[in-house]
Amino acid sequence: MAVTCFTQEFTTTVAPSRMFKALILDSHNLIPKIAPQGIKSIEFVEGDGAAGSIKQTNFADGGHLKWLKHRIDAVDVEKLSCKYTLIESDIAFDKIESVVYEVKFEASSDGGCVCKMTSEYHVKAGVELKEEGIKQGKDKAMGLFKVVEEYLHANPDVYA
Repeated sequence: MAVTCFTQEFTTTVAPSRMFKALILDSHNLIPKIAPQGIKSIEFVEGDGAAGSIKQTNFADGGHLKWLKHRIDAVDVEKLSCKYTLIESDIAFDKIESVVYEVKFEASSDGGCVCKMTSEYHVKAGVELKEEGIKQGKDKAMGLFKVVEEYLHANPDVYA
């Protein structure tokens, strides 16, 4: 099995603790509320959000995915970081064994933050990932960060 890594960064003027709370700790409540056109619901099928919990994301009708599940591997509230693994989906993974994500929110000099995300694609033997397929997922993630950022700017007391 080979591992292919991708990294991306997102900067915002929103404080790191607010972005962490919105995107990690309370995403199951917030994201379906502010992005219902893409995500119908997010629910815990095991646990309550701590390490070992399983979270299922149910997508809005019409997309190529109906649902996927992530296992939360680690959550560090003090360091504003989280590690989780894509473990299951309604479509069969013919090329990928799993995807491990690490997200960290770091303070920036302007009072905002830099969100750093690393994605490790654990691919099946003999498979080579094409960057254009990965780019689509990265673009969707960045779009979601922007939606959350706009919501937090419009609601400065939320997650304060």
